[in-house]
Amino acid sequence: MPASQEQTWTVEQYLELERTSEVKHEYLDGYIYAMTGASANHNVIAVNTAARLHAQLRQRPCTVFPGDQRVKADRLYAYPDISVVCSTPQYTDESPRTLLNPTAIVEVLSPTTEKFDRGAKSWHYRELDSLQEYLLTAQDRYHIEHYVLQPDGAWLLKDAVGLEARQELTSIGCTLALADV
Repeated sequence: MPASQEQTWTVEQYLELERTSEVKHEYLDGYIYAMTGASANHNVIAVNTAARLHAQLRQRPCTVFPGDQRVKADRLYAYPDISVVCSTPQYTDESPRTLLNPTAIVEVLSPTTEKFDRGAKSWHYRELDSLQEYLLTAQDRYHIEHYVLQPDGAWLLKDAVGLEARQELTSIGCTLALADV
């Protein structure tokens, strides 16, 4: 839910709120949305995924960021569960608060955020010039939806379903086994 139904916020107002708030918020088109606490399943999946990616990327020029790293995508400021950059990270300012160039983003779906993660957030993420892969991970079954940018600019959906399934992330040279995440 928006932090305020009656007020729209400028980007500057939102960023000032984020500097002083103990609660994270996402921002889209003038509205801010408080980030609620995640479930235990959500947190375990996010940590396991980040750990698997980090282990595979340790000797490469890539950085794995947890959910506290804000990303700017067009008119959206969001906190993806995991973002990966396989180049020099670029930020909106000198303090690395808002990342501009993720290569891959992972969201763990929650009942309260699934519609937004699949809809507006997904659309804005996929507008990023740097983004090559976007993953939506279910927390109630073994299922990863994997969107991969194609040379013609289209996004191809690849599903990994079941305990034995694996998902290849070609842009960052990693593999995720669903049993591990």
